[in-house]
Amino acid sequence: MGPHPAVADVRRAVRHALGDLRPGDLVLVACSGGADSLALAAALGFHASRAGLRAGLLTVDHGLQEGSAGRAAEVVRLAPALALGLAEALTVSVGAGGGPEDAARRARYAALSRAAERLGAAAVLLGHTRDDQAETVLLRLARGSGTRSLAGMPARNGVYRRPLLGLGRATTVAACAALGLTPWDDPHNLDPRYTRVRVRERLLPALERELGPGVAEALARTADLCRDDADALDSWAGAAYARAVLTGVDAPDCALSDIDPDAVVVRVAVEGLVDLPAAVRRRVLRRAAVEAGAPPGTLSAAHVLQVDRLVTEWRGQRRIEVTGGVGVVRRYGTLIFARQPASPVS
Repeated sequence: MGPHPAVADVRRAVRHALGDLRPGDLVLVACSGGADSLALAAALGFHASRAGLRAGLLTVDHGLQEGSAGRAAEVVRLAPALALGLAEALTVSVGAGGGPEDAARRARYAALSRAAERLGAAAVLLGHTRDDQAETVLLRLARGSGTRSLAGMPARNGVYRRPLLGLGRATTVAACAALGLTPWDDPHNLDPRYTRVRVRERLLPALERELGPGVAEALARTADLCRDDADALDSWAGAAYARAVLTGVDAPDCALSDIDPDAVVVRVAVEGLVDLPAAVRRRVLRRAAVEAGAPPGTLSAAHVLQVDRLVTEWRGQRRIEVTGGVGVVRRYGTLIFARQPASPVS
């Protein structure tokens, strides 16, 4: 008799996600002790012992709740029973910038990345499910995000892999029950002060009631479709950027005469942008701003739209300020992205 269907589904997802690795490679699973990551950890231990992989567990103590260190220690002690040969608790300090959810996420990923590099891991598995993907799409829809943001969380991103994006949260709960594992229910997952909790506990159930079942699955499919579109547009924009960006000998010296020669400067020919579709052109402009030093996380669609008007609605505008001290000015048919003030030719 085979395993419970939910256990089989999680194991199959892990096997598929790790199919490109070689025997001896180290795979780590980020485990909070919740149902999603606990089912994932169990499936990794099962698969690794059969595929010749080394496997380990990482848990992050954010220090945000009383007894968090003890809880992290309990998760570490689960590792041997899950056939995971390595286990560590990573203690982080959560800042205040960007709100508590974002600050905790940034601290968590920074700690996981450092541990993965230190241990030489080929992959770090994350327990995000289809439900998490649906929540992410709804959150980004509410913020007016573009195609790339609506693509949600990728199945792979560098060292990180998310094997469970095709499975619902109910599957991981059922898998834990079938394996005799008792998940830990983080009280933060029920705290309505957090936006994601309100989406999970209130908004998605309301959508299911009003629109019928399958909303989470539909939102996850939307993310997949958006990702395909975003990948195609990004590829097109990459080629367009390579054609439009100017080297030092391509622009008149007078265009840069008042700019610090040590500054990071990116110049893009307007002629190479005018006839591009808006979705491609704005990706080129965004990339140029980032190359000049604008932080991607604070470079908004509104910033890029302002720069786009220097191409499509040119009337001798002054320098456009974006973010990170980067500004953009148009001169002699060239967009100049730089960090210090510059005045356009009147």
